Amino acid sequence: MEGVFTIIRVLKTTFHTTKDNIERLFACNRTSANVWNDCLGLAKEHFQKNGKWIDRGTLHLATKGQYPVHSQSIQAVYEKYIDARENAHKARALGFTQIRYPYKEKKHFNTKWKKDGFRVGENGKIELSLGLFRGKRQKPIVVRVKNLPSGKIKEIELVYDRGLRLAIAYDDGITPKENDHLGIAAIDLGEIHTIASVCDNGQGVIITGRKIRSLKRLRNKKMKELQKKIAKCQKGSRQWKKYRQALYYVLGKSDAQLTDALHKTTRKFANWCLENKVKRVVVGNMEGVQRNTSPKKKKNKRKRSRKHNQKMSQWQFGRTTTYLQYKLAAEGISLQKVDESYTTQTCPVCGRRKKPSSRNYSCTCGYREHRDIHGAKNILSNYKYGKFRELSLDQQKYLRIA
Repeated sequence: MEGVFTIIRVLKTTFHTTKDNIERLFACNRTSANVWNDCLGLAKEHFQKNGKWIDRGTLHLATKGQYPVHSQSIQAVYEKYIDARENAHKARALGFTQIRYPYKEKKHFNTKWKKDGFRVGENGKIELSLGLFRGKRQKPIVVRVKNLPSGKIKEIELVYDRGLRLAIAYDDGITPKENDHLGIAAIDLGEIHTIASVCDNGQGVIITGRKIRSLKRLRNKKMKELQKKIAKCQKGSRQWKKYRQALYYVLGKSDAQLTDALHKTTRKFANWCLENKVKRVVVGNMEGVQRNTSPKKKKNKRKRSRKHNQKMSQWQFGRTTTYLQYKLAAEGISLQKVDESYTTQTCPVCGRRKKPSSRNYSCTCGYREHRDIHGAKNILSNYKYGKFRELSLDQQKYLRIA
């Protein structure tokens, strides 16, 4: 097996503390937002003065000791700013010029404590350090977590999800399993069927995403109702705040439900890989799909509907890939992204290209296959043989998420 490493997991959990400490935690997130906003201002001023981007060292010196939070918490904020700027630069270099550099100011921003910023005690006690401010050591914030993870805690992030919660990143201490299998499987990710896969032993599987789609439809419906009510209220009024709180509750709950459904989906696929003795999985690279959702009609292209654009922009293929990566890695299975150009359109028998208009792909030469399985077959054949060729399929499973 190439490289031995452990899996870093994240536990999002509630905690108990005093009312005074709750206010201090909210103040931490407001302070982190001030750090972010100052990074935007410093970057703009530096660019106007010097004609180039501000670097990490300059940001560090400009923000060091200026805020009543731990130095590593300040560092985590400006590192997120730099990462966001660099990712936007990469996207624009690839031709996605509509992507903007970080520019929005924030009122709240997650506060992060790294290894030197917290201390874990007995009975779930955690001390969150606020470091030195103006030469004086600040009193730490003490919280208690009912069930702490058993592994070594790497960092703690304060997030808001229907209330304040701690996102605890920890090393579970479990090394990936040894895997001496030889099978190769290919995945075609989809919005209707989350995962469609074919293995080189002739087995196939489709894991439906209909539950995920229904959760998104319900969320969109509730958000629309609440946004209509919010629009009729005066901004900042008591009723406006109530509706905004309800909106955040809907978003938080639906995100938890979607996360659960995606975890179940990727776990089912990992188990299927083990059943079929898979060693390597290849998946089509979907980068750029969500950005190509412009409602404007272009030269020879049909205008996309708002409903279609909404589905594409809410398609969580990146999250699916991330969950797959660490679940498969824990089983000793590698995951590799490959080019999936024309895999859905090309007939593997005669080589003609045709955009399928239904859930089945059919060609004039007589070839016929389920659209998503067809895409997975072409990804697999192109990876193994360097060209599209017909692959036989002995058995196909169809799995649902309860």
